[in-house]
Amino acid sequence: MTDQTLMWRIAGGSGDGIDSTSQNFAKALMRSGLNVFTHRHYPSRIRGGHTYVEVRASNEPVRSRGDGFNFLLALGDSFARSEQDGAYYGNEKVKPLTESLADLNEGGVVLYDTGFFEEADIAEIRLEERAEENGWHVYPMDLRGLAREHGREVMRNTAGVGAAAALLGQDTGYFEELVREAMSGEVMEANLTILEMAYEQASEFEFSHDLRVPTGGHDTDQALMSGSNAIAYAALDSGCRFIAGYPMTPWTDVFTIMSQNLSEFGGVAEQVEDEIAAASLAIGASHAGVKSMSGSSGGGFALMSEPLGLAEMTETPLVLVEAMRAGPSTGMPTKTEQADLEHVLYTSQGDSNRVVFAPGNLEEAYEQTRTAFQVAYDYQIPAILLYDQKLGGEMRNVDVDFFDREPDPSLGATLTEEEISEAAHHESGKFERYRHDPDDGVSPRSVPGQTGGRFLASGNEHNAVGHISEDPDNRKAQMDRRVRKLERVRAELDDSEHSHQTHHGPADADLGMLVWGSQQDTVFEAVDRLNAAGHEVKALGVSDMLPYPETEVRGFLESVRECVVVEMNATGQFRGLTQKELGQYGEKLASLLKYDGEAFEPGEVVEGFESSIDGGQPAAGNMRFVPAAGD
Repeated sequence: MTDQTLMWRIAGGSGDGIDSTSQNFAKALMRSGLNVFTHRHYPSRIRGGHTYVEVRASNEPVRSRGDGFNFLLALGDSFARSEQDGAYYGNEKVKPLTESLADLNEGGVVLYDTGFFEEADIAEIRLEERAEENGWHVYPMDLRGLAREHGREVMRNTAGVGAAAALLGQDTGYFEELVREAMSGEVMEANLTILEMAYEQASEFEFSHDLRVPTGGHDTDQALMSGSNAIAYAALDSGCRFIAGYPMTPWTDVFTIMSQNLSEFGGVAEQVEDEIAAASLAIGASHAGVKSMSGSSGGGFALMSEPLGLAEMTETPLVLVEAMRAGPSTGMPTKTEQADLEHVLYTSQGDSNRVVFAPGNLEEAYEQTRTAFQVAYDYQIPAILLYDQKLGGEMRNVDVDFFDREPDPSLGATLTEEEISEAAHHESGKFERYRHDPDDGVSPRSVPGQTGGRFLASGNEHNAVGHISEDPDNRKAQMDRRVRKLERVRAELDDSEHSHQTHHGPADADLGMLVWGSQQDTVFEAVDRLNAAGHEVKALGVSDMLPYPETEVRGFLESVRECVVVEMNATGQFRGLTQKELGQYGEKLASLLKYDGEAFEPGEVVEGFESSIDGGQPAAGNMRFVPAAGD
C-alpha cells in the first residue's frame, strides 16, 4: 500500500448487488483517470452468504489485488441464514463486517450501516476497542434508512457509494453519470437523490483520516474488462460463430458473453443438456465448416473427455475453455485454484494430441485465445484455454486500442473444390483426408458438401479415407503424423515474434521464480518489491503448457541458481510438469503453494520467497513451501 493507492472493499450478502455496485465504483474511478483492478470473493449460493469486491485504484498501473485494503464499506447480509443455523454458520448477517476486519490495514477507514448492524452486534465484535488498537477511523451511517426513505432498501448500495465518495474527497459526478446511463424514470431520480443526500450527510463528519482518492489521467480511451470478456471478444474476432455449453461457475461468464453477442455476427449459441452434448455439438459444427468452441469448469470438462478424444482422432479443429475452480468433485465452486492442469493435459484416452495455453492476464487471454483458434484450425487439433476464477472474474482497465485487430475468418487447412479435384482420391472415389505423408502432420480437409470431398470421420483408427483400420503400419504412420503436429506447433510458437512466456525483473538476477496462469502479475509485483528490498530476483511467466516451451524455460533455469515455482494447488502440478520436461533442473526447483480458495497477495509471495531463502516456512498458515529435491 502507498499513499497513491486506494484499496476499497464493499462487503454484503450475495444477492445484495455488491458486484454491480463495485463495477460502477471501479468504472467511475477509471473515468476519473485512475488505473483500477478488482478482486471478487463470493459464496456458492444464489442469495445470502458473505460476498465482497475489492477495488484497487492508483495513478500507477495496477495489475494485482493489493495487500489487504484500506477502506471498508460494510452493508450487511440481507439474505443471511436464519439464526437457528448459527451453530453451523455463525451470525451471517454481520459477517460482511466481522470477516472483513481481519484484512483491514492499520489506519484504515470503516463505513458501516447502522440501519443494519445493531448496537449489540458492534459491541460483540468490540469494534471500538479494535479500532483504537489498529488506528481505524470508524464512520457509522444509517444507509438503509436513507434508502428506504427516498427509494427502496436495495438502494442502500447507492447511499454507501455516495457516503464513501464524501469520505474519500471524491465528487459524485462520475457516479451520477453512470446512474443516468443505466437507469431512467423514477428509479434513476431516486438513486440520484440518495447519492446526493448520502454524500451531504457523510460530508458533515469530522474527518479523522487522510485517505483520499488519488488523481490521475489516461492518454487513451479505457475499457473496464475481465479475462472472460477478453476470451469471448477474441473468439468473436477469430471468426467463432458457434458455441455450445452448459452453465457452470466460473466458465459461465464466457458462455454468457458469447451468447449475448453471437447473434450480432450471424452466429449461434446453444445451451444444451450436459457437457458431453456441448462438446459434441461444437465438434459437429466445426466438422461442417464453422469455427466453434465450447467449454466448462473442472467437473463439466471431465464429461468432455470422450468428445475431446473424438476431436483428436478425427482431427477436427476445436477450441475449448476450462475455467478451474477448487476441487475435486464439486469442491468450492466459486473459489479460485490452479489444480486442473494435469486434468486438462492428460484427460481422454491414449496419447494426447492437443494444445493447451494458460494466459497470465487480460491481454494474454485475448492474444492466446486468438492463437488457440489459429493453431486449432491450421493444425486440425483441439486447443484449450486454461484459466481460473481469478482471471475470469477480476476486472481492470485496458487501452481500447489494444483490441484494434483484423478479424480472422480463415478455416485454416481446408481445401477449395478446385484443390480437392487435384488431391489424391481412393479408387472408390473417396477423398484421402488422412494421408500419411504431410511433413507438418497436417492433411488438409474438405468440408461436407464440397464436390469430391467425401470421406469418413471415425473415432476408430482409420486409413487415409477414414475406413477403420487396425493395420500396424497404418497405425504407426497415423500416430507419427499426428505427433508431428505438436512438434511443428512448438516450432511455430518459438519462431513467433510474440512469445507466450513473459520475463520480468533484472536479466542478471541469480534467483528466480516461475509462475503460470493468473498469478503472473501478482508474482511480478512481488519481484519488484523484492528487488527494491535488495534481493536479486527475476521471474518467468509461462503460458504454453502443451507443447511445453522447453528451450525458453531451460534458458531461464540455467541462468539462476535457485527457483521457486508459485502456484495455487496442493501438489505442485506445474513444478511437476517442468520436472517431467526438464528433469535435470529438478534440484533447483522449490514450490510456494496456496490452496485455500484465495489468490495470492503480492506481500504473501514476498514473505514466502524470503522465508524460502532462510530455509523456513512462511509465517502465514495459508501458504506452504516445499523445498527442492535434496534440500
